[in-house]
Amino acid sequence: MTAPSSSITPRKGGRWIEQWDPEDETFWKETGEKVARRNLFFSVLSEHIGFSIWTLWSVMVLFMGPEYGLTPADKFFIISMATLVGAIVRVPYTFAVARFGGRNWTIISASMLLIPTIAAFAVMEPGTSFGTFLVCAMLAGVGGGNFASSMTNINSFFPLRKKGWALGLNAGGGNIGVPVVQLVGLAVIGAGGGPRLLLGIYIPLIVVAAVLGAFYMDNITSVKNDTGAAKEAVKDPHTWIMSFLYIGTFGSFIGYSFAFGLVLQTQFGRTPLESAYVTFIGPLLGSLIRPVGGSLADKYGGARITLWNFVAMGAATAVIVVASMQKSLPLFTTAFIVLFVLTGLGNGATFKMIPGIFHAKAVAMGLTGEAAASYGRRLSGASMGLIGAVGAVGGLGINLAFRQSFLSVGSGTGAFVAFLAFYAVCFAVTWAVYLRRPAAAESPATTTSEAKPQLSYAEV
Repeated sequence: MTAPSSSITPRKGGRWIEQWDPEDETFWKETGEKVARRNLFFSVLSEHIGFSIWTLWSVMVLFMGPEYGLTPADKFFIISMATLVGAIVRVPYTFAVARFGGRNWTIISASMLLIPTIAAFAVMEPGTSFGTFLVCAMLAGVGGGNFASSMTNINSFFPLRKKGWALGLNAGGGNIGVPVVQLVGLAVIGAGGGPRLLLGIYIPLIVVAAVLGAFYMDNITSVKNDTGAAKEAVKDPHTWIMSFLYIGTFGSFIGYSFAFGLVLQTQFGRTPLESAYVTFIGPLLGSLIRPVGGSLADKYGGARITLWNFVAMGAATAVIVVASMQKSLPLFTTAFIVLFVLTGLGNGATFKMIPGIFHAKAVAMGLTGEAAASYGRRLSGASMGLIGAVGAVGGLGINLAFRQSFLSVGSGTGAFVAFLAFYAVCFAVTWAVYLRRPAAAESPATTTSEAKPQLSYAEV
């Protein structure tokens, strides 16, 4: 039997692969792997720059001194709007790959990054109105959608046995865009440059990413939007429970990434350069450790790692509260960086739970073998985009909580107390739904014995 070829043919709208079967080992070794890795590399490049543009205003606000006439609350509101838009656009971006093609949408989404970057370049100077800055930050939110479309696209290229590695690399490569833009900002500030220099660095990089995507990426004809699975995922309680937990992990990561430098500058009186020296460390370590969270989840179970990770996040947050009250900058900074690391660890563990949960549910429904695996893939794939979008909304909550805390008490202490309480709730939900025995698969709230098989989610 001859293995299918990856027939890449010109077609209206770009390069399209008419036949694609990565589960066929012969095809994968002879053709598929090379094509998939090439698409992965250039997808990561575009997503990486997308994350940088999404979090661009976490650096821009460091440049905005008293001459800009903005209060700390104004600055937190600016970065909040970037977070909000970045979360919202993840939903349509998830479906755009099947509608336009992975390659085509990468070109479009990368090119769209020019809009917020050029807009910021045009207005970034004292005297510009608060509303104008707000609109520019909202435009930057389109960079947050690149994660959803990139993950959807790469998921189609790799066989099931390789998806964990490919998606982990794709997500990590994108997340590192956060500390990279902050490092570039540090270099610009250290060199005495202004915000337009930072923007001028990224504008040509965006063009390069779009052009390389056009030359080296492909669309897959067989990729279709499974609206039935999407509707089923929306109705499933586990989708919303995991969205809530992902708010605690990824929402914390992206929210703190936006706010860290501004908190140091506002609460501890750090200069832009002093803030930039440490701002990138937390997001960098949090990005790099994400695959470790997934590996630990593979070994010990995602629910267990997620549970104890929330305990550790709560402990780190408690230390931050003490440091904030005592105005201890070294303790505050150290504990904040530790908290960043834990958010990255939790990202990997929590996201790893999703396919296991839906596979376990399929088994409880009486499905076995490939039928159970297929059901799990459909539902987990459909739910991931929504979970990612809702999780990112947590970043908005982080930024708005800081804004209110600084307005009310003049420091971030009140916000950290609220975060501590939230992590306690996340711990309780993780234990009650996925680790308490017995747990009925058909409903997270059901604990009574029924005719359907019962199982524990402790291994997911």
